[in-house]
Amino acid sequence: MQVVRNSISLIELEKMAEKMYGKLVKAVVDIEKGIMVVDADLHADQELFMLEEEGSQQVNLWGINIHPSKFGTQELIEFDSMINLRPSWGNTTRSVEDPNIQTRIREIVSALVKQ
Repeated sequence: MQVVRNSISLIELEKMAEKMYGKLVKAVVDIEKGIMVVDADLHADQELFMLEEEGSQQVNLWGINIHPSKFGTQELIEFDSMINLRPSWGNTTRSVEDPNIQTRIREIVSALVKQ
């Protein structure tokens, strides 16, 4: 796992994606702190890391998949993770249903991922 605070290169993400069948990199984004953790098999492991090691609050953590091959398109980010399933908070699917949270995630990923 790697915490991304400043930036990560597209090349680094492509190398990580190779371990996931060349398709994606799992990430958990803290929408409050503007950071993310990448490169793990499970979003749940990344979420736990952010809670325990980074002092994140669960309400601010959202799981995504990053598709490096789709850099520069809307398909770069896939909002799909079991950790997003939060019916008591109004998120009833594995997606990120709130468009404002989606926008915030896109802003953070865009600021952190560099070509």
